[in-house]
Amino acid sequence: MATREPLSAADRAGRADRAGRTRHADGIRLRIESVDVLRGLAILAMIAYHISFDLRYFGVTHSDFEHAAFWLSARASIVTAFLLLVGVSLALADANGVAFARYARRVARIAGSAILVSIASYALFPQTFIYFGVLHCIALVSVLAWPLRGKPRAAVAAGIAIVLAGLLLADARFDPRPLSWIGFMTHKPATEDYVPVFPWAGVGLIGIGAGHWLRRRASATNAAFAQSPRWLAFLGRHSLAVYMVHQPILLGALWVVVAQH
Repeated sequence: MATREPLSAADRAGRADRAGRTRHADGIRLRIESVDVLRGLAILAMIAYHISFDLRYFGVTHSDFEHAAFWLSARASIVTAFLLLVGVSLALADANGVAFARYARRVARIAGSAILVSIASYALFPQTFIYFGVLHCIALVSVLAWPLRGKPRAAVAAGIAIVLAGLLLADARFDPRPLSWIGFMTHKPATEDYVPVFPWAGVGLIGIGAGHWLRRRASATNAAFAQSPRWLAFLGRHSLAVYMVHQPILLGALWVVVAQH
């Protein structure tokens, strides 16, 4: 029986590039497999964070998510990853010539999911329910950033300005809930998840620049992730569905475990 020689680096890069590009009847559509992997990694990090949060909710642990530097940094890193990938997706939508009507349907699914999150969180935490969390921000940023999807330099410049404004400016007039979703608040509102437009929209805009950079280097980035587990890319491709179902599953499983002890 003949033995198969190991793939060279060039062969792996070519295979990764073919995996990252799919041809359709309406032309060549670009899909960078590594972006799905990165989104999958962000989903895994989010699940790990929520497991830790749920353990505190059931009194198993006593982690200080509101003040401890580790948990604040972990949350900021996860939200940063998701918003950057929103911008990357916009850059790929531009490269593929995606019409706004088609893109709007996906944004509508995200917005609908955000509303469901608000309803569910109100049932669990009526005093601190999620009124503008990560899904709300992603839906809004996806619309606001659309005009800059093909202008990476302008998007990055605007993104940096928005991030700096959100971090450096504060005014007590933005503290009430009707305005706090914008940002600029002087203290974090009482809510289980809070991702205001300033500074987080800026991260999404910076992601547009990152997306165009990745698009120009699709072969190299796909090769770097060519050996990643396929289930990781699967998680990334179905990130919204995973986001919506993981917490009910985690809470239900932990309730069963905790109730038995």
